Amino acid sequence: MDRTRTSHGHRGPRRAVQPALRSRPVTTPVAIVTGTQAEAVERTVLTLAWDTLGAVAVHHTIDVTRQTLTRVVADHTGILEREELDLDHACASCALREDILPTLARLAHTGRWSSIVAHLPISADATGICRVIDYDPGYRDLLRVSEVIAVVDGPEWENDLLGDDLLIEREIHTSAEDGRSVAETLSSLIEYADTVLAVGEFPDEGGDLISVLARPGARLVPDHLVYALDPGRTRHHDAAEAWVDPMGTQPVGLIEEGTAWTVELRSDRPFHPGRLREHIAELGGGPRRSRGCFWLASRPGQACEWSGAGGQLSVGTALVQPDGPPHTRLLATGVDDDIDELVTLFNRCLVTDEEIARRGWTWNIADDGFDPWLGPIERAA
Repeated sequence: MDRTRTSHGHRGPRRAVQPALRSRPVTTPVAIVTGTQAEAVERTVLTLAWDTLGAVAVHHTIDVTRQTLTRVVADHTGILEREELDLDHACASCALREDILPTLARLAHTGRWSSIVAHLPISADATGICRVIDYDPGYRDLLRVSEVIAVVDGPEWENDLLGDDLLIEREIHTSAEDGRSVAETLSSLIEYADTVLAVGEFPDEGGDLISVLARPGARLVPDHLVYALDPGRTRHHDAAEAWVDPMGTQPVGLIEEGTAWTVELRSDRPFHPGRLREHIAELGGGPRRSRGCFWLASRPGQACEWSGAGGQLSVGTALVQPDGPPHTRLLATGVDDDIDELVTLFNRCLVTDEEIARRGWTWNIADDGFDPWLGPIERAA
């Protein structure tokens, strides 16, 4: 990584945004800002919007308890809009569909501003907004994502990336069903970002960890005050999608930066269901980040996803099943000295040559112990 040092009801007053008398550009660049620490994200957005000529900032917040979404629009002249909307279901995807994307398109259509800084709700990710803009001509003709920014609170980097806090414990969850951990959430924001900005004192150890989490070529800025937006940029959408794809096929191998590392654990073999159950806490636990896909000898037609950090692990059926042959691939990231032990443990969980010779690649068993997470085993007709 390059290290750059340099609804329904409406309540509340609203000031309508008036278009300026100038031609509208073909697309308006949007910088999307994400993070898990509200104060750090807000400081970053204020700095970026103030320092970018002709920019407007859009700030959305979700109140899960009250089922509301609040939008604030501001530029150099002050607050232009402040509106609260009632939602049937307060969640990030509903907020994106009902107000975030429509607001960005509306502001771009006025032609009044040369760029937009979009402050997403705390802990919400940018995947949805980037994907919609990429495939929907109605938004793509108005908006261009210049970059996705992940904000890290420098003094809190270790707790936020390696700790075991849950979003709901910090009251920054995006829905009542949001059971994610802070570490998993912030790691995924960094992995999808083009730029990672640190706010406050940021030690080298934190930079090392972010360097091996982030997409190769992403920017790491240890001081957000020295960073300026470049509206002329266009995000490398396909590269970002490939990096976070749980079924990813691009080779990673071993990445090391100072005290931190990411190792790719890959095999065409499935996991042995019994040994995986026995060792899953070791393989996916501890102060590490791990993500990817796997399959079980007991479930030959079911590709599964794996995502965890800070001792919290989630597994489930992949939303998209791959066209090619199944494979097992985990990217594990840590700051300890246990890479060799982790590789050995991964290989121990795979089916062996002897087991393949005796039972084949897939096994017909009634219960593999994974029904609570993967659902019942499907039987061929």
